Amino acid sequence: MAPGSSRRNPRSRTSSSTEANDGGEDSIGKSKPRRRDRNKDQNSIRILNVDIKILLGISVLAFFVILLLIRNLIIRPAGKAQRPRVITPFPSPKLMDLPQFQGEHRESLYWGTYRPHVYFGIRARTPRSLVAGLMWIGVKDGMYHMRHVCQDSDELNTYGWTQHNGRDFGHQVLVDQGLKLTTSFLKSKSEGSGYGGDWAVHIDVQTDKPELDNEMLRHGHLFFYLADESGHVLSLAGDNLDTDKNSLLASGSRSDIGDWQLHLKSKEVLELHYSGFRTPHIHNLSDLVQHNLGAQVRKFGQMLLSDSSEDSPNILVFQISASIPFKADIAFVSGTKVKTSKVKERVSRLTGASLTSLLQDKQTEFDVKFEQCFNVADKLEPDSTIVGKAAIANMLGGIGYFYGQSKISIPENSSLRGHNFISYWPAELYTAVPSRPFFPRGFLWDEGFHQLLIWRWDVHICLDIIGHWLDLMNMDGWIPREQILGSEALSKVPEEFVAQYPSNGNPPTLFLVIRDLLDGMEKNKFTATESKGITSFLERAFVRLEAWFQWYNTTQKGKEMGSYYWHGRDNKVTRELNPKTLSSGLDDYPRASHPSDEERHLDLRCWMLLAANCMQSITQLLKNDNKPEKEYGSTAKLLSDFDMLNQMHLHPLVGAYYDFGNHTEKVRLSWKETRVGTRELVREVLEQPVPRFVPHIGYVSLFPFMGKIIPSDSWILGKQLDLISNSTVFWTDYGLRSLSKTSSMYMKRNTEHDPPYWRGPIWMNMNYMILSALYHYSKEDGPYSDRARVIYDDLRSNLIRNVVRNYHQTGFLWEQYDQKKGKGKGARLFTGWTSLVLLIMAEAYT
Repeated sequence: MAPGSSRRNPRSRTSSSTEANDGGEDSIGKSKPRRRDRNKDQNSIRILNVDIKILLGISVLAFFVILLLIRNLIIRPAGKAQRPRVITPFPSPKLMDLPQFQGEHRESLYWGTYRPHVYFGIRARTPRSLVAGLMWIGVKDGMYHMRHVCQDSDELNTYGWTQHNGRDFGHQVLVDQGLKLTTSFLKSKSEGSGYGGDWAVHIDVQTDKPELDNEMLRHGHLFFYLADESGHVLSLAGDNLDTDKNSLLASGSRSDIGDWQLHLKSKEVLELHYSGFRTPHIHNLSDLVQHNLGAQVRKFGQMLLSDSSEDSPNILVFQISASIPFKADIAFVSGTKVKTSKVKERVSRLTGASLTSLLQDKQTEFDVKFEQCFNVADKLEPDSTIVGKAAIANMLGGIGYFYGQSKISIPENSSLRGHNFISYWPAELYTAVPSRPFFPRGFLWDEGFHQLLIWRWDVHICLDIIGHWLDLMNMDGWIPREQILGSEALSKVPEEFVAQYPSNGNPPTLFLVIRDLLDGMEKNKFTATESKGITSFLERAFVRLEAWFQWYNTTQKGKEMGSYYWHGRDNKVTRELNPKTLSSGLDDYPRASHPSDEERHLDLRCWMLLAANCMQSITQLLKNDNKPEKEYGSTAKLLSDFDMLNQMHLHPLVGAYYDFGNHTEKVRLSWKETRVGTRELVREVLEQPVPRFVPHIGYVSLFPFMGKIIPSDSWILGKQLDLISNSTVFWTDYGLRSLSKTSSMYMKRNTEHDPPYWRGPIWMNMNYMILSALYHYSKEDGPYSDRARVIYDDLRSNLIRNVVRNYHQTGFLWEQYDQKKGKGKGARLFTGWTSLVLLIMAEAYT
């Protein structure tokens, strides 16, 4: 169609045609005015006829549109308006529907310690599960305190898994002041078992300090509970529980596992009490138990459950009291209604000496597999090996299963304004977590680092977890960066931090593990069955990974070709020294002082190169159509262009890489009086910002080094080694600090209430990536290989020594480490990416 023409104006085309056919003269050129008038009349009639036809056509069209609307109103149920894109699932087959995740694999992972936020908890991988858990009464400062949910305020001396295989076994030690508990978990599948099999818990209660004559520590009080999230009624074995005569505590029935029974056995003299509750939620179970105990203390002066139950209870809590030390075995058996279920034999096998033997076998299997996977026997001292085992055990023991709906913030320009958020579709997530007490939920960028460990232990669990994450993708290719699913997860997060923002991303670290898997297949690290599973996984995942890549490549791209910037920074802040970049994962790491679309974020550019390289490798593996391969290849070529990288991000005089943006260094926080007579810290800008490099040397500056983009013979590589080994920039005796001491933001608070986070302390995930690059360059031919090796050896030794020392002194792995004295900081029991210390011990890099 010619420019300016339009199908919406047929009359103009008709008029033009009529004018061309108007005859003003006869064949001999004489005027015929009457003929002209007659022609005009005929043309007018033609035009009128056309207009009538058009009107009739529009009327018919309108009729059908109205009919269609009426039909939709009749057929579509009330409230079923078209779903907004942001909460519409990605339209492709789900990864979790792949055959490799069905059958035996699915059943083998059905039960597990999938409640990482409690000290000990069991559930099934199903939305509304039968849930089990343990509470106990601890003593602190001469007072009794209930222990249930992992929280720092409990001040346990130590707790965590010392062994866990991610599937059917775990051993945990908890030291609570003078009380020491060990909890061991075992799964068993035998003849007669229902779906998912049976499981057992061995609990050993000791006095950690027997020399103390403390009356309060002479008796132990445990509370083991079962709760049915579906609301099914749990049946008590009897009003007077006596395990000497009958080990049965409770029974019930579910559609997934059939009839089931819970048994308790012990050689010690136990005092048992119980209480039953009816409630749709279990996140407040601690309160229910404490309220019941409190009422009993006030009435009878005894800290014992009431031996009563609400009608049709879906929660049963059993108090197990005895003189310390004592042991108890709890066995859960499913499929008990079947005549061939052999309940008695199965309970006997999962208690007493038989259970002890089975647990010892599993402990031995764990130790053997640990060495097979990480091969550290010749590299580590015994103290370091203990920490390495704790690292992988807590990573696997911290895997959780969650079900619920994310809350999504509604953009300001949305037609849905008037609501604060909109709910994502109901979804499940099987994932590792960064920290059981502080972050017991899924975090997108953490998960890529977690899987660097997990794939080396069990590639099937790894693929299962990645599949769950990719199935959370919406039709735009976006995945919410923090997953707060279900009432238990929501109970741990302040309301203002719950909503997720669909304009904001997170580092696509899942490509780190995908790169590892591709590399592993190329080097024959997997069995034929494992390689086949990885390939079929990538075949189905490809369309989602492609959409994920395109989401970043379109929504996060900058103004200049090959540039990117993290969205979500607030350019209107008045109380932050430097507006946070939460979407980058590096939170308060200093960026341009004035956020804008002019920014160029170096780390995101390098993440995009990793993603493009992975996508190209996948297309080659799958032998897909050449077009996407060429597209990813051209993107990778563009982002790996060393000259372009240097033009956009390198300060040639300093030899350091920087972000770019609208920036001034003259920003500070100053105390200001408020209208109500109080003071607050407010941001002050003392000069106009200008487009420039952001002159802060820190982890972001090393991303081209981490990505191994710098040629091994480049002088710039030498400069990076200078910066890394310089004690005023990165180097400390405990690891590499996150921000140079020369930075104006070094160890500065970002607000009155936000201490420095990524502005100095040592983080294990970044140190692991830097070590990986040092290891790479030490193997490459070039003038800097020997120096890279020396720095690598020293840094690796410093990191291992400091983490091991802290673990044995404090009983925990920590979120970060102080750059001055090496002391653990932030969240303790941070067994997410700090567990990468094991890969550093094993020298396991890509």
